[in-house]
Amino acid sequence: MLKKLIYLLLFSFLLFQCKTDEKPKKLPPKNYTDIINKEFTGDLAYKTTSFIEKYWRVVGNTGFNKSVYKIAEELEKAGYILEEKATKKDVLTYRIEKRPLKNPTWESVDAVLKIEGEIEPLLQHSTNRNMIALNSYSTPKEGISAEVIYIKDIKNINKTNVKGKIVFAETSPYELYKSAIIEGKATGIITYDNPSYLQPQKNTTSIQFRSIPYDSINKPWAIALSYQAKERLKKTLEKGKTKLNVKIETNIYASEELTIVADVKGAEKPKERLVFSAHIQEPGANDNATGVGVTLEMASLTAKFINQKEFQPKRTLTFLWGDEIVSTRRYVQEDLTRAKDIKWGISLDMVGEDTEKTGGTFLIEKMPDPSAIWARGNDKHTEWGGTEMSLEQMKPHYLNDFLIDKFKAQAKRANWIVNTNPFEGGSDHVPFLKENIPSVLFWHFTDQFYHTDNDRIDKVSKTTLKNVGTAALIAAYTLLNADENTAKTIIYNLEKAAIERLNEELKQSKIALNNGDSLETQIEIITAWNDWYKKSLSTTKDMVLDENSIELDIEKSQKTIDAVSRKIIKKLKAQF
Repeated sequence: MLKKLIYLLLFSFLLFQCKTDEKPKKLPPKNYTDIINKEFTGDLAYKTTSFIEKYWRVVGNTGFNKSVYKIAEELEKAGYILEEKATKKDVLTYRIEKRPLKNPTWESVDAVLKIEGEIEPLLQHSTNRNMIALNSYSTPKEGISAEVIYIKDIKNINKTNVKGKIVFAETSPYELYKSAIIEGKATGIITYDNPSYLQPQKNTTSIQFRSIPYDSINKPWAIALSYQAKERLKKTLEKGKTKLNVKIETNIYASEELTIVADVKGAEKPKERLVFSAHIQEPGANDNATGVGVTLEMASLTAKFINQKEFQPKRTLTFLWGDEIVSTRRYVQEDLTRAKDIKWGISLDMVGEDTEKTGGTFLIEKMPDPSAIWARGNDKHTEWGGTEMSLEQMKPHYLNDFLIDKFKAQAKRANWIVNTNPFEGGSDHVPFLKENIPSVLFWHFTDQFYHTDNDRIDKVSKTTLKNVGTAALIAAYTLLNADENTAKTIIYNLEKAAIERLNEELKQSKIALNNGDSLETQIEIITAWNDWYKKSLSTTKDMVLDENSIELDIEKSQKTIDAVSRKIIKKLKAQF
């Protein structure tokens, strides 16, 4: 009996040992697409978006800080360890950086705007939470009653006595602030300036959020109107002298700036990293609770793969959440040693839209390439608009076409629409680019609810959240474990993309020449694209230990692109 017991114990031990010694399943590159598509559901992204969009978020205020700690809570659930408690063996870590704010933070509490003599409010905070301009102070509890003066042209405001009155103008309150409050001694400001892409005559209750300068001496206030409220007020003014009663309650208080950073430590090249950034501030759902949510689900799913020993990145993957541009700029500037090894930066901003409701397709805003100078064909600037750029500002790199390839593949798989736009700026990709770190922006535009109080959770699509997060994570894993084979694949795809681009530019040049444009300009455009792609090919060297291993591949593709460019220029010269 004893022998039998010993035998059973020995057998159980050996069986347990065999199980613990099993090698973990690896997530091979060819399966990134299938497995991530299966595992990235969009549930956490949507749940997080729903939590965050409830708050009107400005850096340092209650909603912003609750969002940061919600992210931290979810990171810990996923297995991330607070840096101060982590050991060198911990792969998954996070930290919350705290800094004092120079100016106090701000949050809206309540407001109501009434035309004296009328029962129904002109506006109220419960239905228009963007009505109070950022940095506005509270009125007395009983409110302020004063005559409203309509200023048609603010250049002529000094010709009107506005002291002690409410100034109403169709411009931004920031533009009106100095002449009305500082110089005119007005008691407050009311404005309307919703741009046409918001379709204000259709979305009559939308208010795009506005701000005025922080001013602790004059303690000013401003209210932004919806199209509906603006029309009603103007009709009342047509009848004669109009008084308004304004009640505003806001909180302005000292606070601190929070930035949350999570790292997945690379196993072989931990100093090299890819950074995903998503800003928390701004009061909407799509802008930018969706970016926060998608980034958090990417971080959570990555932790799951790490904990299950299915994925191990060679390079470090970083997720950053904070104040738009401010937090990202600090991240790439405050630690120069860290910054020199940031290989890629990707910004997620407005990435979950239900496009049937909002109207804007998903876009990859490219790093500066010649389309930012010559936007033609399918290269179109959004209503946001681009600034004039020069060839010296171009950023040749494989990242543009690499990400477009990955996202177009997901689009085909999921029957999803993916487009691109030339570089325009204005989000967290800009600080990376200013430090010569390759970076792009994922976003949607045009959005008829952009920056308005109608940008709520009902305009968010969980399917879009899933598609963006899935494609972004597939791309990230590929880059993090990039090697010689990855580089050669990208070189091949870049060559194809270059040839397609050059042939498209040939078509566009023929159209331009038929419209009277100069041959010299067309040759300049073809040459610029040729140069951009040749230099982009050279950037693939950052994926390999031995540059010589891909040198011949690069040179071969560069010669092919040169040959295609020469042929195109020859055709243009012959025909025109």
